[in-house]
Amino acid sequence: MEKDEIVKLVAQEIIAREMRVPIPVTVSNRHVHVDESARKILFGDAPLRVKKFLGQPGEFAAEETVMVIGPKGHFDSVRIVGPERKACQMEISVGDCYHLGVRPVVRDSGDIDGTPGVYLVGPCGMVQMQQGVIVAKRHIHMVPQDAEKYGVKNKQLVRIRYDTGMRKGILGDVLVRVNENYALECHLDIEEANALCIKNNDTVYMEIGEI
Repeated sequence: MEKDEIVKLVAQEIIAREMRVPIPVTVSNRHVHVDESARKILFGDAPLRVKKFLGQPGEFAAEETVMVIGPKGHFDSVRIVGPERKACQMEISVGDCYHLGVRPVVRDSGDIDGTPGVYLVGPCGMVQMQQGVIVAKRHIHMVPQDAEKYGVKNKQLVRIRYDTGMRKGILGDVLVRVNENYALECHLDIEEANALCIKNNDTVYMEIGEI
């Protein structure tokens, strides 16, 4: 690497650290989103019941759970996250994929075409998901005002730095998701969080740079 290139990279790193933005973290465990049709088959006519509201406005962990069955294994009591969606979707870790026997596919939420499927079993019936099993791409939610303030755009890739715990590290390829209905929050799956000993409500720092 030429001297000028090294100087440029160092300068970019200094700027990134100076402009870093603190973001609260939520660690996401395996969960399922259902559409109206699936909800009725699995649980009957009653609506989903709120167990706990989550960080994103309107979203909640439901009282309802399902058994998830894959080609090689299953999980009992996987939490439903409401409200209902337009299509069923299951968000799990890479290790969960291996346990169920499905191919790990990293996708943004809602981008489910061509993804694996599983069976969902509830107290009232069973649903075959033809597709919708994803490893959610790590991402940051924010409102348009935040995006303008921090100089980022919807679907932009950034990196996050964690340097206040037992382990320190940088994760790249973090998707920025901008919507007026969001709250500022970084979502990591449980494997990503465990790798750096990150817990719910810890703080990571967004930096402009994909790595």
